Amino acid sequence: MTDRDPGAPASPPRPWRNLYGRRQGKPLRPAQRERMETGLEAVRLRGVSWEENPQRIPLSGLPDRLWVEIGFGGGEHLHAQARAHPEVLLIGAEPFVNGVAQMLGHLAAEPLPNVRLHPGDARDLLEVLPEASVERAFLLYPDPWPKARHHKRRFVTPGPLGQLARAMRPGGELRIATDIDDYVRQTLEEVPRAGFALIRGPAAEAWPDWPGTRYERKALREGRQPHYLTFRRA
Repeated sequence: MTDRDPGAPASPPRPWRNLYGRRQGKPLRPAQRERMETGLEAVRLRGVSWEENPQRIPLSGLPDRLWVEIGFGGGEHLHAQARAHPEVLLIGAEPFVNGVAQMLGHLAAEPLPNVRLHPGDARDLLEVLPEASVERAFLLYPDPWPKARHHKRRFVTPGPLGQLARAMRPGGELRIATDIDDYVRQTLEEVPRAGFALIRGPAAEAWPDWPGTRYERKALREGRQPHYLTFRRA
């Protein structure tokens, strides 16, 4: 990553606080850097960033079946869903550079034409998706923000959930997975208020098509119980 050119125009101010922590962890390996420099452009969804779309004009030309993963981590779940559902366009949003690089590694090993990535805040994506366009959304092991003073940074708060509710079609499915008991509590309080009905969970068993992720394995390894919840957009 390079510093911004001091002569370049500044991005418009963000009307929200971050829902995520670091943008990058360990330095990328040479192959990962190359994928970020050359492979990302082939799958990056355009018109999402503030620089490309400062007036937040809605995206157009999206297919009828659209699924969105909010924070795809290392990309295992996103890639597996895209492989299993070639008829669906899957858009993944992830601000963590290392996660994007890992997802590009999956696509380099097994290219899938129905994947698009937004390497940034999912709220930018939700803001420009057409109303009632998303058939299914995934929020899987999101940043828990465990301290009480940071709970307002969780995705399951009115602002982000309102964006998601606007973008999802009636009857659309929202899947949430977390290993944090208090995140379950807040999810059960806030998600129904945003216009979603709980139809399954909190369950200890994941969905039948769940491929497993590194975050699930870490939770189990550290003795935390995963919880899986399914909601339906009213």
